[in-house]
Amino acid sequence: MVVGGDSDEPDRTDTVTPTTGSVAAVHILLATDADWIVDEVTAALGGPETSFTVCREGRQVARLFGDRSPDLVIVDMQIGSMGGMAVVKSLRLDESAGELEHARVVMLLDRVADLYLAQRSDAEGWLVKPLDALRLRRAVDAVMAGGTFTEGVPIDQPASEQVGDVEIAEGAESEEPADSADTPEGDSVPAG
Repeated sequence: MVVGGDSDEPDRTDTVTPTTGSVAAVHILLATDADWIVDEVTAALGGPETSFTVCREGRQVARLFGDRSPDLVIVDMQIGSMGGMAVVKSLRLDESAGELEHARVVMLLDRVADLYLAQRSDAEGWLVKPLDALRLRRAVDAVMAGGTFTEGVPIDQPASEQVGDVEIAEGAESEEPADSADTPEGDSVPAG
């Protein structure tokens, strides 16, 4: 099913029924406005027991999650007028307010620099594009099993304690002067 998009109808729906893949008996809400991502995700994860709802408008993801209760939400980092980070935060805020159940989320990041945002998104997993079926299946399997899949973060380092190449330890003092800050790319810039 496809919701939103570039048609005259605000809620155009189509059924996506893939016939290959290995994930079985799940309903996946895929939030993206890119056809190539729909094609790659449905080809990698689709099967006779798998169904998809494709949402092409980030502002509708929380409503669709509440209406359809999918097992997993896969969110593209760039979705029309509301990006992936905002979509995940919206789901988490609705969950904390008691309006939605917990959503298992995998984010699709555009570049390595987006790891900084992904670590703060409260998503259970993320992948950096370009996608491939093996990594996507591993991420989905890990998240569906109640775990995490945090690509780009060292295994021995919890995702919340690693920022790019800079380790953050509780109570640690920064060795940098107070008038500078690190960017997600690791470059020091003036803070003021």
